[in-house]
Amino acid sequence: MANTASPLLIKRYASRRLYNTETSDYVTLEDIAGFIRDGREVQIIDLKSGDDLTRQYLLQIIAEHESRGESVLPVDVLNDLVRSYMSPGVSVVPEFLKASFDMLRDGQSKVIGNLSTMNPMSKMPGFEAMQAQQEAFMKAMTGGMGAGWTAPEKDAPAAAPTAETNEDLDAIKQQLADLQEKLSKLS
Repeated sequence: MANTASPLLIKRYASRRLYNTETSDYVTLEDIAGFIRDGREVQIIDLKSGDDLTRQYLLQIIAEHESRGESVLPVDVLNDLVRSYMSPGVSVVPEFLKASFDMLRDGQSKVIGNLSTMNPMSKMPGFEAMQAQQEAFMKAMTGGMGAGWTAPEKDAPAAAPTAETNEDLDAIKQQLADLQEKLSKLS
């Protein structure tokens, strides 16, 4: 498994190409977004100057997703962010956003953890497999955001959206619906 304790080092060459130092190959912004969705921290360094370019590239990834219609940030939030940059003095927005995302990750971890400890069905045979499928479903629905998700093996191929992936999600959704129906019958 890839070492997730230290950030994945990406070097930017003078040609602006991005180089993954772990796999010794060139990567794109989409690749970097995939590493982050899989739970990896990344650090992007300019090879010549040594400057840390991580923030610049992360903002570029967000801007590209927003411009493609994958809007996550409401306009009100974007306006508040711009105001926080333009207002004199220290803004509380960065600390608030960090605390909010920390709470979100912590809440997701607790929900996943409580699936096995609070659920009376946890004693049923095959519950672990069902829980793993639910975790995969949660990861797919949240884009992998949150603590507790493990990154794939270093040599594992990148998961591309395929018909098979959609079928897997449909199967997980059906299993989740079946599980909810069984739980309602137990009540």
